[in-house]
Amino acid sequence: MGQRAMSAIPHRRGVAELISDLKSTPELANCITAHVNIPARPAKPDGMPTWLDPRLVSALKAQGIEELYRHQRLAVDASRKGEDVVVVTPTASGKTLCYNLPVIQSVLEEPSTRAFYLFPTKALSQDQVGALRALSDQLCTPLRTWTYDGDTPADARTSIRNRGHVVVTNPDMLHAGILPNHPRWRRVLQDLRYVVVDEMHSYRGVFGSHVANVLRRLRRLCEYYGSSPIFICSSATISNPAEHAQRLIGRKVTLVGAEKNGAPSGPKDFVFYNPPVLNKELGIRKGVLSQARRIASPCIENKLQTICFTGSRLHTEVLSRYLRERHCKNSASEMRVASYRGGYLPNLRRKIEKGLRDGQISCVVSTNALELGIDIGRLDVAILAGYPGSVASAFQQAGRAGRSLRQSLVVLVARNTPLDQYVVNHPEFLFGSPAEHARIDPDNLVVLVAHIKCALYELPFHDNEEFGKEELSEILDFLAEAGVAHRRGETCHWADESFPADGVSLRSSDPENVVIIDQSNGNRVIAETDRISAQTTVHEGAIYLLEGKPYQVDRLDWSQKKAFVRSLQVDHYTTAMSYSRVRILEAFAQEKRSGHERAHGDVHVAKRTIGYKKIKLYTAENCGFGDVHLPDVEMHTTSLWLALDGKVLEAAGYRGVGVVDGLMGLGKVMRSLAALHLMCDPGDLGIALADPEDSWAAGVDRGGKRTLQSLDPKRGARTINATDITLQRPTLFIHDAMPAGVGFAEKLYQLCNVLLLEASHRISGCHCESGCPSCVGPLGDVDDGARAAALDISRWLSGENQDLLGPTGAQKFLTDKLLARRT
Repeated sequence: MGQRAMSAIPHRRGVAELISDLKSTPELANCITAHVNIPARPAKPDGMPTWLDPRLVSALKAQGIEELYRHQRLAVDASRKGEDVVVVTPTASGKTLCYNLPVIQSVLEEPSTRAFYLFPTKALSQDQVGALRALSDQLCTPLRTWTYDGDTPADARTSIRNRGHVVVTNPDMLHAGILPNHPRWRRVLQDLRYVVVDEMHSYRGVFGSHVANVLRRLRRLCEYYGSSPIFICSSATISNPAEHAQRLIGRKVTLVGAEKNGAPSGPKDFVFYNPPVLNKELGIRKGVLSQARRIASPCIENKLQTICFTGSRLHTEVLSRYLRERHCKNSASEMRVASYRGGYLPNLRRKIEKGLRDGQISCVVSTNALELGIDIGRLDVAILAGYPGSVASAFQQAGRAGRSLRQSLVVLVARNTPLDQYVVNHPEFLFGSPAEHARIDPDNLVVLVAHIKCALYELPFHDNEEFGKEELSEILDFLAEAGVAHRRGETCHWADESFPADGVSLRSSDPENVVIIDQSNGNRVIAETDRISAQTTVHEGAIYLLEGKPYQVDRLDWSQKKAFVRSLQVDHYTTAMSYSRVRILEAFAQEKRSGHERAHGDVHVAKRTIGYKKIKLYTAENCGFGDVHLPDVEMHTTSLWLALDGKVLEAAGYRGVGVVDGLMGLGKVMRSLAALHLMCDPGDLGIALADPEDSWAAGVDRGGKRTLQSLDPKRGARTINATDITLQRPTLFIHDAMPAGVGFAEKLYQLCNVLLLEASHRISGCHCESGCPSCVGPLGDVDDGARAAALDISRWLSGENQDLLGPTGAQKFLTDKLLARRT
């Protein structure tokens, strides 16, 4: 909720001893690439505003808050003046008071005041309601605060609309439940004084572009009902907070930046840990999960409350199972280790959050679902099982430890990927680079038109209105021609029976979820997942993990959106295998160079899941496989592509397999480097390789090794041999992984030469012999020579080499570079 008056906190030797153990145990110490000490930061208090109601001041003092920090005082004073504000300070700096105080003060002065609190997740909404009600109890004055989301009972909704001072909700509910039904919300909208947008940095990409349009619609309705609310935004550290806030809410803002932060913090130790090498020639290291388990175990044994962040839902379940099997020997200790991720039912999430606050849970393994500011108590250790993909996320996750003045520890355990290996060997990147830019494009035509439909349903448009930067009249004419809009004089009205908000999902291209039903326990719903993820997690034969417990998927009813599972004991889990087909729709810019063409534009991507591997627990051995037969997942997005001239490649001595492995390896390296330059998550970018003229696309086979899939409808979907293909126009695509794209493709086109040069340096500087996970991929997944081919092609495409060296020349060049480095 905010700061407390701090008494001296006893030194916790547990954390210090753990750090000492890490640095004194030889096999662990050899893996530490850097140890950074972040000193404690003293508080910078700034007193209480004189305009605060005495009742509110007394309530704060009853909670131990004697005065505000510097950033809190600046923020509340600015909003008091009627300014829109964005507050950007670190985790646990008391940002909540920056918006609670102006809102509560306004309610005390004028009981008709209303406020919307927008949070990106239901968990955050529940958390804030508890904090506000606690303060209301201290005030001894009614401060009616309710959560309004999909879980709100129908009989409570009328009371919330009629009597609620603070309505805590999320953008999805505002979009589909509140704005389309605005006549019912007229009392709230006409008295709306404040709109709080918390965790603003999470509104980026396509999701953020949608939310910006939802807020446009909200402002339009507020104007209709005669109100003009003040916006108060809060965010983790990003590079462009004022610009992002202005694009999100559509108005200029007053920035209270991190340099104004007045909250204290305790000392923090940040350790960079690179797992030991198992095979130097192949570049194979111990797995990130096994190493995270090793570091987390002594923390649990010493009762240091710990959080482990992983990069996927699957890794969350696998790591939590490892830790449960070691530390939860009986039912009494079952909640000592918990897992937390998207797809859990609300009651389970609340139970885990309470267990963390109460101290019943010693360790929680989570995806980035707990990265946001949910109150989960004061943790001692944060273990990042893999670099989370951005500087902002890394410090958000690290900030979950040390939410008091005592010493805390953060350990970043690197995966064997190009991006992780770069970060773990260059700690200055994490501490010396600015945080990422949050990018949105509210005027993306696909997104904009969808919300103009929703806005038209809510209120007719007048000819002189604006909605975004595109010409509104042209879009309305288009909608009229499509039969969903009707012009009447100087106004345009909605003319269709459909409910447009239902067809617009803010977070994905598919609004439908798949429910997971446990048949071994009376057909009980145990979880849910989005429809796109369902293809890779709950296909028939998959092992679905929930709280570390395995369930086998017996049937996936794709039409009914139901997956039927049963509990069983197995010693393995499954991972899906897939490949993508990309079709070029339109090039926005293109450039022909010697032997190749580079371009960016619109593409159609179809992703197909073709099978799955069974992976043995602990050893990660491949112990079987199976086929998957599901429809493609399709999207329209944007991409950079590099199209090579097959004749030039063959003249240099390259044949099919060399080009396929070389280009796939080059694509993996370029995607990792692109994530650094774009300051985005690698998962925001997809890669694909195909030869549209020869009708093949690169995929994976049952064993996980590279294979080629026929795209020729006459030959049908089938695997083809590398020796059967010719090279006409092999094309590497690096595309936006979200529908409609968010502008990455154009920036990649501008950065293309830089990425190719850096890729060649990364590949030539790797210590492996012929390929490894840290560069082009491990041998076995790619053939021997993939590294040399990727290096040769990258140098040729970038202009470092004017001519292709060919396989023999590339290998000689690589050998010369290795010898020179070793010398």
